[in-house]
Amino acid sequence: MGRGGVALARVAVVVRAGAGPLWWLGLVAGGLGAALPVSLTGRRIGLLAGAALFLVTAAVVFGARRRRYTHFAEAASRAAKADFLQDRAVTVRTWRRAWRWWLLLAFAAAAGSSFALPGAGGLLLAGAGAGLRLKAARLGRVERAAGALLWVRTDWVPRGAPVGKAVRGFRTTGIGAGDAAPGGARRH
Repeated sequence: MGRGGVALARVAVVVRAGAGPLWWLGLVAGGLGAALPVSLTGRRIGLLAGAALFLVTAAVVFGARRRRYTHFAEAASRAAKADFLQDRAVTVRTWRRAWRWWLLLAFAAAAGSSFALPGAGGLLLAGAGAGLRLKAARLGRVERAAGALLWVRTDWVPRGAPVGKAVRGFRTTGIGAGDAAPGGARRH
């Protein structure tokens, strides 16, 4: 007896969905902070602190839950023929709708923090975006090495956490399935 069909979203696309908004909002907030004429600590100290925060945040986001991703990738089961593969654009739009108010709040906090440390909050946001992009690239290398794309059930990731508590595993398809390349980028 076969499994019933469920909607599946690409793991790398879910991870990558937040990279763009975090990167660009971070750069805009950092630029606004660097343009401020007066701040509590001064522009140089703020930007140096921001550069350090960028590197630390990118490393932390890149390494977060690495074992869980690896475990799910190694234990992934084959997707059923009845499973529905969600388009890349739908996955990205769903993630961004779920997180839009948090992104707006993070941007406001990053821009507001520029009065104390110019550019630091924005570079922290940009670091989170860079870490997500690096994590998606690592997932792309795993997918290419395995010759299979990693998918997760959409009902397990309503808020866009592909290895959250509700997730019990990944599914795989062939490398040509779906409309996103390994790593979550658009196919050309």
